[in-house]
Amino acid sequence: MEKFCFIFKEEPSYLCNSEKTMKKLLSSLTLVMAFIIASCQQPAGNTSPVNQTIPVEQFEKLIAEKPNAQILDVRTPAEFNSGHITGAINLDIYDKGFKEALSKLDKAKPVMVYCKSGGRSGEAATMMKEMGFTEVYNMQGGMLAWSNAGMPVDNSGASPKSSGLTQEDYQNQVSAHPLVLVDFNATWCMPCKKLAPILDELVKKEAGKLTLLKIDADANPELMQAKQIQGIPYLELYKDGKMIWSNMGMTDEATIAAQLK
Repeated sequence: MEKFCFIFKEEPSYLCNSEKTMKKLLSSLTLVMAFIIASCQQPAGNTSPVNQTIPVEQFEKLIAEKPNAQILDVRTPAEFNSGHITGAINLDIYDKGFKEALSKLDKAKPVMVYCKSGGRSGEAATMMKEMGFTEVYNMQGGMLAWSNAGMPVDNSGASPKSSGLTQEDYQNQVSAHPLVLVDFNATWCMPCKKLAPILDELVKKEAGKLTLLKIDADANPELMQAKQIQGIPYLELYKDGKMIWSNMGMTDEATIAAQLK
């Protein structure tokens, strides 16, 4: 059949039965429909918060809003007994059976995980995501941030012991020498262990000009809270009793040495 056009004298344009034009129109409509269908078929599970780090205030709020949440403390038993969040269970991330114990938790229920300063709980949250847990919240800053915010702490398992240095004791120690570098650390803290030889080497190079003061964070909870220290390793540098520099987290020898000049 021959293709033909109707030409209208009243109008300056004409209409044709072009197959090409119809194909373009149908193609466009197909793309639009495919997009609509795909949008409607997005899986609802994509909105589940897995391995989400949140601040202390939101962490506490979610514990209250989610009565079925599993509160997980991944610190050592000694740390847990020294003070923990009410209702928390303790699974030491350094224990060989940690992953097996973790797998026994209900993966369908929310997990509120925390540690001392947020590092170990972050590792645990990543692990749980890989294991198929559907809702995991990691508390930013850990128990240091929790205590500094004045949140309630369960000390029922704590044994009577000294609260460590007072602020006055601390000030006396940093004022006892012209130049003092203070290292707040803990035996379980891996970054602290990596930083220790760097600090020792720096002190050796300074040949008696620099004094290194090591403070165990776990043995000095009141001092940590008074100074609002929310993470370790944490360094402070004092000159003639006055703090001139501080740093939270890992650093290198060159950065610290630059502060001594």
